[in-house]
Amino acid sequence: MKASNDRSTEDRSGPDLDLDHFLIEPDTPRPVMISPDQVEPADIEVMASLGVYVTGEDRAGTYILRDFHPLCLVAQSDDIELLPIAEALAKYDWLRERYYWRAVPADLDRYTAQCASVPEPQGYFLRVKKGAKVPFPVQACLYIARDDIAQAVHNVVILEEGAELHLITGCATGHGVRSAAHLGVSECYVGRNARLTSTMVHSWGPEVEVRPRSGTIVEAGGTFVSNYCSLRPARSIQTEPRAWLNGKGASAKYTTVILGSDGSTIDTGGEVYLNAENTSAELAHRAVCTGGHIYQRGLLIGNAPCRAHVDCAGMVLDAGDDGFIHSVPGLRALHADARMSHEASIGKIAPEQVAYLQSRGMEEREAISMIIRGFLGEEIVGLSPELDARIAEIAELAGHGGK
Repeated sequence: MKASNDRSTEDRSGPDLDLDHFLIEPDTPRPVMISPDQVEPADIEVMASLGVYVTGEDRAGTYILRDFHPLCLVAQSDDIELLPIAEALAKYDWLRERYYWRAVPADLDRYTAQCASVPEPQGYFLRVKKGAKVPFPVQACLYIARDDIAQAVHNVVILEEGAELHLITGCATGHGVRSAAHLGVSECYVGRNARLTSTMVHSWGPEVEVRPRSGTIVEAGGTFVSNYCSLRPARSIQTEPRAWLNGKGASAKYTTVILGSDGSTIDTGGEVYLNAENTSAELAHRAVCTGGHIYQRGLLIGNAPCRAHVDCAGMVLDAGDDGFIHSVPGLRALHADARMSHEASIGKIAPEQVAYLQSRGMEEREAISMIIRGFLGEEIVGLSPELDARIAEIAELAGHGGK
């Protein structure tokens, strides 16, 4: 099934990017790929902060894109096929005919159109074979190491019937990179009774513009779990992942964790189309604001007997001059047996909570960290140490009045 272009994303919050200011196509020859242990130590440090470990961790596969070219590609399991997307398109006619630009329309907006216009697509193709339950995660890192480029990426992930996989994707800029753009298209296809868990972590420079566009199609009995975490916000992030639950009993759960700060505009959304009997969906947005503009959106569309819930929650530690959290959970029931609910809440850390924990012997920063961690609630597999480190930084900021 090809996903429809239900509505444009052009009216989302954040600046309309002038892509003419960025280098979009490679200006250097494609280098010879290296092994993970040859990655530069400074790059290894950044990747590790995203949960992407090039050495010392059990991984079924590793793909690293550095600027415009693949840097590393290793597949360590016979149950998966991992290729640069350009090579996969040359190898398989069926990939273009049945999957490529089917879950995300190329004409969705100007950013997808830009990705579609790149002469040689960047990104990866990942296929998990029928019935394979891959015991270790596959990891990918989409990395920008130089200023003033626009990285246009297109990834395709296919899980065949009964397959299971955890995919960890880290997106980041290197040390010293301030201004860049990342345009990312990700298409996921979850087969019958398959299960895909996707954990995506963003950590950007202060003037980076980010426009990810993703679409997922789930067949009968399939499960899609998405964990999205923005640890160090860019100047603007604008994303609206979409999923189509097209088979009986299909399900999707999106968990979004945003840590916002001064100067950033972060607009996270999510649409799930529940198109078959006994489908279910959950959108859970969590945002901690120390400044900047955070928009939490979610829309569930019930086209069949289904169950669905959207929950937007925000915590304002310090709004700065004009910071805020704006929450808009949405439901659209188009079937009499669609059971759907939503809730939204925004608050702050109560001084008495901090005082209570301090009376139990905690330092102020430790108490604030515990309260924030409890608010975020969701455990994101493989990310806890990095997330806790960032929470500790925000707690330190909050403990000094946001200054």
